Amino acid sequence: MPASSIIKEVIPLRLCINVDHVATLRQARRGAEPDPVAAARACEDAGADGITAHLREDRRHIQDADVDRLVREIHTPFNLEMACTEEMLGIAEQLKPHQVTLVPERREEVTTEGGLDVTRDPDGLRAALRRIRSAGIRTSLFIDPVPMIIERAAWLEADAIELHTGAYALAAHDPRTIGALRDGARQAASLGLAVHAGHGITVDNVSLVAAIGEIEELNIGHSIVSRALFEGLAASVHAMRRAMDAARGAGRR
Repeated sequence: MPASSIIKEVIPLRLCINVDHVATLRQARRGAEPDPVAAARACEDAGADGITAHLREDRRHIQDADVDRLVREIHTPFNLEMACTEEMLGIAEQLKPHQVTLVPERREEVTTEGGLDVTRDPDGLRAALRRIRSAGIRTSLFIDPVPMIIERAAWLEADAIELHTGAYALAAHDPRTIGALRDGARQAASLGLAVHAGHGITVDNVSLVAAIGEIEELNIGHSIVSRALFEGLAASVHAMRRAMDAARGAGRR
């Protein structure tokens, strides 16, 4: 059989919606609307495969009550993003979300600006991952697509990594940015890590990332919520799903 006719098996690609910025809009008035949990359920109804929320230490958007309700009220897997602190570890152990993704956090940043520094206190980080896993929670690390960092993530015994796509989102025209993601995804998969990706992904730039066969999951929030202001939440989720699926289908050939 000619090599060109062989269809490579591609891992199904999940779409997980981050509802942080629904909470950002609510917190502008410190009221009850819009409700990020209601938004999460609407995303599920529109076909989302999972929900993500970041409980920041400063509680600037998602609140403790939100994550408690998300664990209890949604029907798809819930991914809790959080800093590696004693407070957050305790919250995770109590709530038991499907997955915890450890992320860097600086109070002065507008949004997460880069991947987690896995070289800083690696023993403490490894102990935290083991503690999370012992509570029956899947573990993930939000990291930059750098070979040494990916190798360290495997050494730390994380179940998965989420590749930071911020550099790609800022320069999608630069082949080096997508090349780093392709190489990083391939390396991580070879080390036994599940591969996720996210940050700055939009309908317009998702195709190259979605076509990377080793990536199993995309975490997308801001662009979904932004588009929803004009088209509605369900239509926004559908548009992203169509773009992802089209790119994934092209990647099979």
